[in-house]
Amino acid sequence: MLIEVTSLTKRYGDITAVDDVSFQVDRGEILGYLGPNGAGKSTTVKMLTGIISPTGGRIVIDGVELSPTTLEVKQRIGYVPETGGVYESLTGFEFLQLIGRLYHMPEELIERKIREFFRLFNLEQFAHERLSSYSKGMRQKVLISSALIHNPEIIFFDEPLSGLDANSMLIFKELIRNLAEQGRTIFYSSHVLDVVERVCRRVIILDHGRIIADAPVEQLKEMTSEVSLEGVFRQLTDTSDIGEIARLFSEAVSAR
Repeated sequence: MLIEVTSLTKRYGDITAVDDVSFQVDRGEILGYLGPNGAGKSTTVKMLTGIISPTGGRIVIDGVELSPTTLEVKQRIGYVPETGGVYESLTGFEFLQLIGRLYHMPEELIERKIREFFRLFNLEQFAHERLSSYSKGMRQKVLISSALIHNPEIIFFDEPLSGLDANSMLIFKELIRNLAEQGRTIFYSSHVLDVVERVCRRVIILDHGRIIADAPVEQLKEMTSEVSLEGVFRQLTDTSDIGEIARLFSEAVSAR
């Protein structure tokens, strides 16, 4: 197992954001990590990347226990956050150059990779413009590039498709599959369930900080008699009345 999580817990005062979560992830696996808003998904990802410390439990990555000081583990990780910040005074090229240097990459390799990333994401004409002028989707492409530039073994994606156009989404889905085929391990947290269903063989569903399902997508469909992951998610997280809720919202909007 490349990632082993045991009894992971995170509390903020009286609030338990992640509650006694345990799972394992194989090398080369694409794992979908799902849950309603506030279920604890982003908190889990932040603990797995060493950004915040757990209240309890253990995280072991390739035999090494993760802690705030385990820099050698963090160097093997790439991370695209749900809401990532960039240095707006830098150009896109300068920002990725900075990230590459932080990982002590050779200058020639950094520049070659940056040029290739900008070409593949169709951002070449914006490479030397300040990030403050970038759209949300353009910034997201830069953040994805920054997570991959050092060739990490494990990549954490937390809502990575935010702001991307349709073509970029297609490229991204193929990219994930290719990275897994090369032996990279992908931890994919998202609300876009149709994408998760296409790229992830196995999913974990979190609700109120606890795991309520951990199985291959097809097995979950069989267990719940649902034809899609969206149906599985709706059934397991008690949102089966979503149609009625939507109707009531419509009535509220139309009220005069």
